[in-house]
Amino acid sequence: MQTIGLIGGMSWESSAAYYELLNRGAEERLGGLHSARTVMASVDFAEVTALQESEDWDGVAAVLVEAGRSVERAGADFLMLCTTTFHRVADQVAAAVDIPLLHQGDVVAEACRAESVETVALLGTKFAMSRSFFTDRIASHGIQVLVPDAAHHDELNRIIYEELVHGKVLDSSRRTVVSMISELWDAGAGGVVLAGGELELLVHQADSEIPVFGCTTLHVEAGLGRALG
Repeated sequence: MQTIGLIGGMSWESSAAYYELLNRGAEERLGGLHSARTVMASVDFAEVTALQESEDWDGVAAVLVEAGRSVERAGADFLMLCTTTFHRVADQVAAAVDIPLLHQGDVVAEACRAESVETVALLGTKFAMSRSFFTDRIASHGIQVLVPDAAHHDELNRIIYEELVHGKVLDSSRRTVVSMISELWDAGAGGVVLAGGELELLVHQADSEIPVFGCTTLHVEAGLGRALG
């Protein structure tokens, strides 16, 4: 079994989901008392969020590069960023370490292609929806990506940062997000990508008429597949 290197803390709720899913997955695949071999460096969410908001991406990269190097030194065989938004600097982190980085966008695109979904909707932070770094990565695999109308971005961002990152899962917010998914389905989306582990706490397949692709769940499955060979 290979050792999985995790860069977490963005948010800790999302990182906790990674840790739980990796270990549950190892137990399910191997049985008995097996768990995943992991090394995690958890950064301060407030620090990297402040850098993001000031558009200091070199600063963000510096924090995550150091975290990546620390898990590499601790014996990780490959690296995973436990976040979607901060994949904005994934290439810089990958270039700074000598172990492979398993990119979340590539994993999601492969899952969409496996389901023959050619157009997907992406829900995430305002930054992830309004910038192209993640949607372009998915699109590079031949998949069209739609995002909610800009009028919805602030509300979705509020749900993530004021509720979900603090563990608050509200039915009213679930109804709001499901309504956004319905609008995107009407616009031609054949599936929906939940770009952030926090959203997977709120929306599940039973809530949607179209396939739901959870970035965290898919990333974990791919990481386990790599670790277990």
